[in-house]
Amino acid sequence: MRDDPTHRHDAATWSPLDTDDWYAARNATTALRDALLRAGLEKDFPYLRADLNAFGHGLVDLGRVSPATAERLAELLRLALAAGLRRLEESGDGATERCAGEE
Repeated sequence: MRDDPTHRHDAATWSPLDTDDWYAARNATTALRDALLRAGLEKDFPYLRADLNAFGHGLVDLGRVSPATAERLAELLRLALAAGLRRLEESGDGATERCAGEE
């Protein structure tokens, strides 16, 4: 029905459920929620939600967090990045050698 050219979208009939952006925002929010649960941060992001802006673009609203939560999230990101770099170096794909040889 929503692909029907006669179907009109105006303020009275528009629904976020008619957009792919809503589902993308919801799916991304769910993925982030699951990762926060695994990290034990489920109570630290009380404002986490999927949203749409006035133009219908999907957004993930993280909301406000305490300084301690922001520091913990930053540390988790640093650890994840370091682990990813170690994995690349251990895989021996030559990326580090290529970068060193370019200088």
